[in-house]
Amino acid sequence: MSTLRSSLVLFLFCVLAISSCQKNNKAEKTVIKNVQGYTFYNGELKAFSAIAFENGKVIDVYSDASSVEMETAKVIDGEGQIMLPGLIDAHGHVMGLGFQQMNADLTGTQSLKETLARVDDYTTKYTDINWVKGRGWNHTHWNIGRFPTADELDKIEHERPVWLTRVDGHAGWANSKAMEKAGITADTKAPKGGKIIRDKNGKPTGVFVDAAMSLIESEIPEPTDEERRLAFEKALQQMRSHGLTGAHDAGVSVEAWNLYKDFADNGKLTTRIYAMISDDGNTFDTLSEIGPLSSYANDKLALRSVKLYADGALGSRGAAMIEPYSDDPNNKGLLFVSEEELTDRISKIASAGYQANVHAIGDRANRVALNSFDNVKDSLGEQGLRHRIEHAQIVSLNDIPRFKELDIIASMQPTHATSDMNMAEDRVGPERIKGGYAWQTFWEQGTVVASGSDFPVENVNPFYGLYSAISRQDHQGNPEGGWYPSERLSRVQALKSFTINAAYAGHQEDVLGSLEPGKWADFIIIDRDIFEVPAIEIWQTEVLESWVAGEQVYKAEQ
Repeated sequence: MSTLRSSLVLFLFCVLAISSCQKNNKAEKTVIKNVQGYTFYNGELKAFSAIAFENGKVIDVYSDASSVEMETAKVIDGEGQIMLPGLIDAHGHVMGLGFQQMNADLTGTQSLKETLARVDDYTTKYTDINWVKGRGWNHTHWNIGRFPTADELDKIEHERPVWLTRVDGHAGWANSKAMEKAGITADTKAPKGGKIIRDKNGKPTGVFVDAAMSLIESEIPEPTDEERRLAFEKALQQMRSHGLTGAHDAGVSVEAWNLYKDFADNGKLTTRIYAMISDDGNTFDTLSEIGPLSSYANDKLALRSVKLYADGALGSRGAAMIEPYSDDPNNKGLLFVSEEELTDRISKIASAGYQANVHAIGDRANRVALNSFDNVKDSLGEQGLRHRIEHAQIVSLNDIPRFKELDIIASMQPTHATSDMNMAEDRVGPERIKGGYAWQTFWEQGTVVASGSDFPVENVNPFYGLYSAISRQDHQGNPEGGWYPSERLSRVQALKSFTINAAYAGHQEDVLGSLEPGKWADFIIIDRDIFEVPAIEIWQTEVLESWVAGEQVYKAEQ
């Protein structure tokens, strides 16, 4: 018994010693010297050569490393590498990013033939799945002048249902088997806010826009818990490897939120997530029971905003326009809610203390969203909730000043402009495009512009977004001088939109977004100086290391 007691005491001593050592390691003061660093400091861009942090938080940054007390610190030589604050994507879809890697990836396909070939490869490889799912097609890049059809998919797969979501997530392409399972016939009516593409005889062709997508998606089995976990792990790997230390997740479910909490509780959350509850219905009623959550697990998670939808997307002509589309004179797009309905929804959210983030792409949707915010402000007063319009892609020139008047954040995605420039002006014409992707116009009037990617609609790599914001060109440098170049952001503005502005859009500017005393030591090491290299090189930037709360969460393979 004495020997057993002695062994137990020794075991407990070792456990406590290891625990103490781990705590001390985490609390240890660390100095990284010999870096070429940039951060916003008191609102201005500041260069530095060393950073000190302790307990996961910044002590300070220094222009001269010799002024740093290093005797009791762990010192790391940065070897002259470039350091930036961790980048924050102000609008993405985290689980969508993960599931994209588990399904057929159709992003970047330049023809219908290439797209069908990818689907064929996927169906051949995965013969044991019941539903073939994928995402990323964009028919405006295929030079076919129409949507694809179920008949074309049937030639690849006719025994299993196939459902392929468009790149923007606002249209889906089904084969005949999927439509059969959903009971789709010529008599099927589209729900409000949706559209079924039909042939001249009224027969559904296989493409379903916005709310009509639910007709097919309601038949697809829910993913298992293990599938969700795997998708989340894949999304986290993608985000940390591209330098995203934070992401605003535009529409989370109850299941996703519980998964995020589980990862946070077990120290596995390598990117901070500012979550937007998906809509104001049952999901909101469930997740809002405890009220707005500003911080969970040392700011790893927050749940204090709600994602609402006012319209569809420009590429599928679902964006709600005041006047008809220039290339489709009988179509004004799809307005999902009336001004009265949207006002009620925002009021419900704001009354409970939540920030409302409204998806609005067309000029009509943006006007309805602005009117609704104005209505809520009249009834509830100024609450300081920092409401946002997500995308704000095509805005009437008369409405742009209202963002400033109503203190609405413009949450915008720079790569949307360079992805859409092949068709955007065709959709809206030469006059309305002047209020399109108008980043600099918003900036100059004092509106907070927070940048994101809308991944997986666009690539998760934030350096693609920085490049698009700065150049308004594709990766080949076209068009020369940039597309509507007056709306470009400077390099300083672009970095600010992906750091401190994004943090502000999540009520987190006091703890995130810059390397200032007392903030979390979230930073990245990259392979080039984005303030010095030619603009065309910015999108080629590679992340060498990512650090969150003073701990390295990613290191590139040598």
